[in-house]
Amino acid sequence: MVTTGGVLGSFRLDGRVALVTGGGRGIGQALAVALAEAGADVALLGRSHPAETAARVQALGRRALVVTTDLATAGPEDLAASVDAVVGGLGRLDVLVNNAGMIRRSDALAHSPRDWAAVLRVDLDAVFHLCQAAGRVMVAQGHGRIVNIASMLSYHGGVRVPSYTAAKHGVVGITKALANEWAGAGVNVNALAPGYIATDQTAVLREDPDREREIRERIPAGRWGRPEDLMGAVVFLASDAARYVHGAVLAVDGGWLAR
Repeated sequence: MVTTGGVLGSFRLDGRVALVTGGGRGIGQALAVALAEAGADVALLGRSHPAETAARVQALGRRALVVTTDLATAGPEDLAASVDAVVGGLGRLDVLVNNAGMIRRSDALAHSPRDWAAVLRVDLDAVFHLCQAAGRVMVAQGHGRIVNIASMLSYHGGVRVPSYTAAKHGVVGITKALANEWAGAGVNVNALAPGYIATDQTAVLREDPDREREIRERIPAGRWGRPEDLMGAVVFLASDAARYVHGAVLAVDGGWLAR
């Protein structure tokens, strides 16, 4: 499925349907709005109703569909049903963005089995099962784009976040494994690795003056990222402009990894 209109036209998503998890706020909201601005109708999957995001998508003249699913408790069959709901509600599925995630902070010696299991279930298991369900649709139709949200902790070990680090390393592995299998079927599977972005999830770091300064001073751009800094990258990976990009991890990090 290739768009027309030259190189700029290849970034357009007109007529396509995107599914974004965790689109109620922060990075997920920015990604959903970006895809809508590029022309896609957007399904929003999460445990609560993302009213603000849905309204912003609709204000752009796009359809918004809310699929209520709690990734913390959903199994493979539930996630497959969620994908079916998107296809049934919006008529198709062209793009999946696995953005939803959670983090539990504690010293590794005290990291509980409950915290380990909870984070892996949302940040890794759900990612794979949604990729699998969406992949069945995309492989059958001969095209599709999957964008998994990785992290700087897909590269580093981090501090006091062992389950999150394990999950985000796993996201990159899943991305590359699925890219190997599905590239020949016209399905692009890539990952977007945000740097340190000012969101609710990083509030605890930004509220610690020493840790905030330590992080900011390492970023060559000299500032924390904002959710909107990721908008262009997700449109690229979701579009025909990235049709020959498979298994890549695109870091949007203000230069963090180059330091």
